[in-house]
Amino acid sequence: MQIIGMLRHVAMACGAGQRPLCSRWTSGLPVRFLGTSSPQSPADASFHSASFSGADRPQVLITGGLGQLGVGLANLLRKRFGKDNVILSDIRKPPDHVFYSGPFLYADVLDYKRLREIVVNNRITWLFHYSALLSAAGEANVPLARAVNVTGLHNVLDVAAEYHLRLFVPSTIGAFGPTSPRNPAPDLCTQRPRTIYGVSKVYTELMGEYYYHRYGLDFRCLRYPGIISADSQPGGGTTDYAVQIFPDAIRSGKFECNLKASARLPMMYVQDCLRATLEVMDAPAESLSMRTYNINAMSFSPEELAQEVLKHLPEFQISYNVDPVLQAIADSWPMTLDDSSARKDWGWKHDFDLPELVTTMLNFHGSDTRVAQAN
Repeated sequence: MQIIGMLRHVAMACGAGQRPLCSRWTSGLPVRFLGTSSPQSPADASFHSASFSGADRPQVLITGGLGQLGVGLANLLRKRFGKDNVILSDIRKPPDHVFYSGPFLYADVLDYKRLREIVVNNRITWLFHYSALLSAAGEANVPLARAVNVTGLHNVLDVAAEYHLRLFVPSTIGAFGPTSPRNPAPDLCTQRPRTIYGVSKVYTELMGEYYYHRYGLDFRCLRYPGIISADSQPGGGTTDYAVQIFPDAIRSGKFECNLKASARLPMMYVQDCLRATLEVMDAPAESLSMRTYNINAMSFSPEELAQEVLKHLPEFQISYNVDPVLQAIADSWPMTLDDSSARKDWGWKHDFDLPELVTTMLNFHGSDTRVAQAN
C-alpha cells in the first residue's frame, strides 16, 4: 500500500501541474529546465569549482541524511563551512541530538516541487544525494527501490542542473557484477550488476556523466566499498555483518555471520569515507579526469575480521548461517577496488587499515577494559 500510495502521489503531481513536463516520465528527457538557452559544455561549468571561503562558502543540502553517512557528513561539513550552512534532510523524524545540532528539513526526493523550493529558499550550491535503498533492502522491495533510487535521482539531477549546483551522488561496489574483474576492479570495466541497487547505481553513474557532458552539471561520484561506522545501525546492506560483529562481540562474545567465512570484500572506515567525499567535492574541476572514481582502503573476509577481533577478545566465537541471497550478492562484487586514479588525480589516501578499524570499533562499543590499543 505504501508503494501504491507513492505512485498515486506521483500521478497526482503530474495531473495537478506540479511537474512542468509529465511526458518526461516516459521519455526520460530532462527538457523542462532547458528553455531556449544553448546547452553548457563542461568548459562552461568551470565556475562550479571555484574555491569557497568566507561569504562564498557553499550552502549545502544533504538528502537521505538519517542514513548511515548523512549525520557524520553534516558534522564534518559544519565544522568546515559553519553550522547554518549545512542542511540535513530526510522523510523520517530526526532524534533530538540530530535536530538540535543544526538545520533539518523534511525533504522527499520524489517531490520535485519541494526539492526546488528547498534549493531556492536556502540558496543551495552543493547537494549530497544519499537517499537510496541499499542492496538487501532493495531486493526485498524492488518497486520502492526503483522509485527512490531512479525516480529520486531524476528529480535531483534536474534540480541540480537547473540551479547550477555541484552534485555528489555516491555509487557502490554493487555497481559491478559477476562478469566484472574482481581482484581488483578498475574504474572502467564491464558492469552488469544483478541487484536493483547495483543497476540503479550504474544508471546513476551514466546519467551523471551524461548531464556533465550535455548540460555542464558538476556531477561527482565515488564508488564506496562497504562502509563501517560505529554510531549507526545497519541499513540493509550486504556488508552489514562488518558493522554488527562489534556490538555482538562486546555484548555476548558471539556473532552469527550471514556470509561465508571466505567472502572477501573491500571495506572502509566511515571517517575515511566522509573525508574522501569532502575531498573529491573540494577538488578543482581541472584535476578530475573522470566523474566516477573507485576508492578503497582495506579488503578482508569475515574469517579475517574475526581473527583480528580475537586478538582483543580471546573468547570471541563466530558462527556462520549463510544467507543465499546475500552470499550471491557478495559473490558478484569485487574483492578489492583499484583506486589508483583517485590517488593520482586528487590525492586520495586512506588512514584506517584493519587493525586500526577493529580497535576503534571495539573501543567505541565499550570494551575499554579488554581492548589493547593497536601498535
